[in-house]
Amino acid sequence: MCSSQGKAEVIEIKLEPHGGIRGRCSQCQRAAPGYDRLPERRWQFVPLWGMPTYFLYAPRRVECGEHGVIVEHIPWSDGKRPVTCAMMGFLARWGRRLSWRETAHIFQTSWEAVYRSVEWFVQWGLAHRELQGVEAMGVDEIHWGHGLRADNFLTVIYQIDRHCRRLLWVGKRRSRATLRRGLKALGPEVVGGLRFVCSDMWKPYLQVIAAQAGQALHVLDRFHITTHLNQAVDQVRRAESSRLRQTSKARAQRLKHMRWPLLRRGTRVRGRARQKLNALLASKLATARAWELKEIFSHFWKYKSVIWAGAFLDYWCFRAMRSRLEPMQKVARMLRTHEELLLNWFRAKGEISAGVVEGLNNKIRVVTRRSFGFRTYEAMELALYHTLGRLPEPESAHRFC
Repeated sequence: MCSSQGKAEVIEIKLEPHGGIRGRCSQCQRAAPGYDRLPERRWQFVPLWGMPTYFLYAPRRVECGEHGVIVEHIPWSDGKRPVTCAMMGFLARWGRRLSWRETAHIFQTSWEAVYRSVEWFVQWGLAHRELQGVEAMGVDEIHWGHGLRADNFLTVIYQIDRHCRRLLWVGKRRSRATLRRGLKALGPEVVGGLRFVCSDMWKPYLQVIAAQAGQALHVLDRFHITTHLNQAVDQVRRAESSRLRQTSKARAQRLKHMRWPLLRRGTRVRGRARQKLNALLASKLATARAWELKEIFSHFWKYKSVIWAGAFLDYWCFRAMRSRLEPMQKVARMLRTHEELLLNWFRAKGEISAGVVEGLNNKIRVVTRRSFGFRTYEAMELALYHTLGRLPEPESAHRFC
């Protein structure tokens, strides 16, 4: 134990090899005769009583018949890392609860040590994870970083089965090549065994899924469709508000402070916002007609029969095309184009939940927010696999919970 002015600061544990046991080759794990010894090294261990703890040991080199002169197998170390496996697992597990900088500060180590620990943890987990039984897969894109460049979007692939919901793969950009690379990484056995695939209406995704996972029932994410409807209502509101301000400020007051009430579900608008909404509906403005179309479409998801759902979709698209509201007409044309994929939602009803994809996307945002953003894609990729991948963990005697 090293101390300064009577106060303990660092614990150093000196280790010696057993005199009657040969060293083992670090490659094949077989015992081999000794060759020589290397200079003494230090490995950081789990802190004891709040003090940094280190192992001190001079590694032996052995003469293996197959691999020649090589450093012996050291059970608490992996390669040339200056941190023990127990400490790397300890830091990696805490890295799920706290930001990496906070973890480094609390356990008196460096950010680099935490990063390398998470990297080792994730690499071990990816090498040992099992992908059998993946029947439902969700594909989506998320934005990260600043700006709208191609590299600021990620393609994520999730497993969304009832018994297991996790991140399977993440890659840069939202293109055909990215999704092909992700499906190739998962392997033909996983892709060939899929029963359901959930995605939005992004054309590159639709084309790749149809080509490589054609046997799976492709379901469109209902939350993205709701987003398109809300955006159409907001476009109608903004255009009409600008038009009314040019003619009469009194009439423009009807749309003031109405953005969020119009984007909410009708049953969730209460109080004064509900009174203003009722007055807006009685005015027969274009915004009121757009909002009514959005609310009527919510009944589409309540059908159980594919035939009746298809009839309702035809009826809604007919009303939207006759509404003389270009944003709503654009949504109607989009829904008609993807009608078969929309109706797959009813064919797979009860077997797959499209909301899981949005829930996992929200967890990605939580991870990013907790870390105050990531400067590099590599760090973000590690954090996402570490937090959402549900990867297997190496055995360790030191756990914090």
